[in-house]
Amino acid sequence: MSFRFHKMHGLGNDFVVIDARGAPFAIDAARARAIADRREGIGCDQLILIEPSSSADARMRIWNADGSEVEACGNASRCVALLLGGVSKIETLGGVLRLAANDASATVDLDKPRFGWDQIPLAYAMDTARLPVAWEELADPAAVNVGNPHVIFFVDDPYAVDMERLGPIIERDPLFPERVNVNVASVHDGRVTLRVWERGVGLTRACGTGACATAVAAIRSGRAASPVTVSLPGGDLVIEWVPGGTIRMSGPATHVFSGEAEL
Repeated sequence: MSFRFHKMHGLGNDFVVIDARGAPFAIDAARARAIADRREGIGCDQLILIEPSSSADARMRIWNADGSEVEACGNASRCVALLLGGVSKIETLGGVLRLAANDASATVDLDKPRFGWDQIPLAYAMDTARLPVAWEELADPAAVNVGNPHVIFFVDDPYAVDMERLGPIIERDPLFPERVNVNVASVHDGRVTLRVWERGVGLTRACGTGACATAVAAIRSGRAASPVTVSLPGGDLVIEWVPGGTIRMSGPATHVFSGEAEL
């Protein structure tokens, strides 16, 4: 069985995108892992499937490299915006997103962030603005759900944190029944520097929902004001959010090549 695909990336966060609006494409965890494998497959951080939708212009489904299906991916949403073109709406497990393509960039409007402990979700009730927990030097994170769950640690230097060791420990802590994305950030002159350990992927060059969650946490705690520029290893995103409102993310998206592969 052969299939066509697009290889795309947003700030180095890379995707295999399969457009299944014309014909269904059968996918499961094992097949997603095989396609994402960088040695024996095509290779990507996430596999993206575009399907028909009865409530939007298209439906986007997302599988991490470990085969887990997840609710949202901001960088992938910008890539899908380029493929759909113009202004569109896509249905995801994390809600309906509004997209606008602009040449080699795109803007994505996400739903309102969720702060309830059971909306993150956490295993038990606590204040999500400042969780009274710590993993070694990483302490008192904020928790935000922006279509998928995030914890955000504000530190002096994100690059001084051993994310490859602490990231998987925090991701799989029993406090987070659906696992969690781990963000370490600093704020200087209203600008955020961010590194992300992405659930089911690992340390990534960019995470769009991580940038959104971190910007929301920075604004909510008075560290920054909207719009916020978030600098990740792969480049910059601009996040806009007013308390009580939806989130808007703007940044680049790149179509690398199209191809055909055999399963």
